[in-house]
Amino acid sequence: MSEAVAVGLAVEPRPDPRKVGMLAFLASEAAFFSTLVVGYVVYLGKSITGPTPPEVLSRPLVVGTTVCLLTSSYTVHRAERALRAGAGGFAHWWAATAALGVVFLAGTAYEWYSLIAVHGLTLGTNLFGTTFFTLVGFHAAHVTIGVVMLLTVLGLWRRGHLPGREPVAVTLTAWYWHFVDGVWVVVFTVVYVVGR
Repeated sequence: MSEAVAVGLAVEPRPDPRKVGMLAFLASEAAFFSTLVVGYVVYLGKSITGPTPPEVLSRPLVVGTTVCLLTSSYTVHRAERALRAGAGGFAHWWAATAALGVVFLAGTAYEWYSLIAVHGLTLGTNLFGTTFFTLVGFHAAHVTIGVVMLLTVLGLWRRGHLPGREPVAVTLTAWYWHFVDGVWVVVFTVVYVVGR
C-alpha cells in the first residue's frame, strides 16, 4: 500500500499522455500560425509591384469554402456525440466532416489556380504573394493532414480497431480538426476581411 493511500490522501489520476501530447502539439502549432499571421500583417501593403489583395482575392468563393469548413466543426462534434451515445450515425457524420474538408481544399485549389494563372501571383511575385501563399498554404496543408486523419480513423473504426464509445483517436482527431477550423477563422479575418 502506498504511503499516500495509507494516510488517506487522495491521489489524482494522471492525465492521458496522448491527450497531453496533442495539447502540447496544438500549442506549438498556435505559436507557428501566430508567427505567420503576424508576418502577413507586418508586410501587408508593402508590395511595390504586382497585384494587391483587393485586386485578386475573391471573397464570395472564400466565404463559401469557409462555411464548409466551419460546418465541419459541427459535423465532427455530431460524430463524437453519436459515438458516445452509441446511437449510430458516427460514420455518417465523420465522413461528412472529411467531405467538407475536401470541398474546402478544392475551393482553395481553385482560388490558387486563379491567382497564379489569371493574375500572375506566385510566391515570388511580391511580398503579398509570399506571405499569402505561405499562410494559406500551411493552413491548407494542415487541413489535408486533418482529412487524412479523419479518413484513417474512419477506416480503423469500420474495421473494429477502435472499440468503445470514446476512443482516444477520435477525440484527438476532433481536437485537431477544431483547431484547424479555429485557425481558419483568424486567417480568414486577417486575409479576407482586414487585409482586403
